[in-house]
Amino acid sequence: MGHLEMVGTLVHQLTRNLSEEQIKAAGFDAYFVDHTTGVFPQFASGFPWSAATMQVTGDVIGDLTEDLAAEQKARVTYDNILRLSDDPDVSDVIKFLRAREIVHFQRFGEGLRLAKDKMNEKNVYYMNPAFDK
Repeated sequence: MGHLEMVGTLVHQLTRNLSEEQIKAAGFDAYFVDHTTGVFPQFASGFPWSAATMQVTGDVIGDLTEDLAAEQKARVTYDNILRLSDDPDVSDVIKFLRAREIVHFQRFGEGLRLAKDKMNEKNVYYMNPAFDK
């Protein structure tokens, strides 16, 4: 959620002083009608973010793998923003957030490796061996 706050602040700073003409020219008018220049968490496609997009199984391997995927997806999103941005103030914030995604991915990867090391080494699927007795 910390990344959302930083990106939200960035979006607010970029949009708070837009004129009516700029809002319409940018295709921002439909969003503006609902949210003014307030930050509403939604995907680039326009779909609102919801917790339904989060996957939690309660299984350490499944959840850490999901965390790894989420970090990679966020990094790709930041890469795409950097491809489109020509504003150094925007790019610097996005580069900072992208670097954090990379570190998070590395830490989740370490956590996954440690979790697997603690399980039965001959168990290729890394399931809880207690369930298979």
